[in-house]
Amino acid sequence: MCDSAPDSEAILYRFNRLIQELLHGSVKRNCFHRWEIDLLLDIDECNLARARRRETLRRYQRAVQRQLLNGAARPLRLSEYLASRKARRKPDGNRTATGSPSADSSASAVGRLDALSYPESKRPSSPKSIRRS
Repeated sequence: MCDSAPDSEAILYRFNRLIQELLHGSVKRNCFHRWEIDLLLDIDECNLARARRRETLRRYQRAVQRQLLNGAARPLRLSEYLASRKARRKPDGNRTATGSPSADSSASAVGRLDALSYPESKRPSSPKSIRRS
């Protein structure tokens, strides 16, 4: 295990290399920093579904890259990343106010706009009442 304390640029390089090795299916090194071993153990404990593993690791890699470029001392663990993504979503699967609006809220916004745009007598009928021949 390597014990030197690398700078943020070296951490970013080593992190990207580690994730690329995981994405390609083989880790070809035999010297790891303690944080790399911790990340490998954490990734293994997360039990990612094989079908979503590559995309999840790529998104995780981009999140850690942003984090390290913003001055973080160590990379975010995958479990922390997944927990933060889960916390940003509502229990019903829709995003919170910080994400994109849900379909229900955009439909109600359209309804409010229709009410403002058209007088009651000239309001167009709803799509459900329109029948095609």
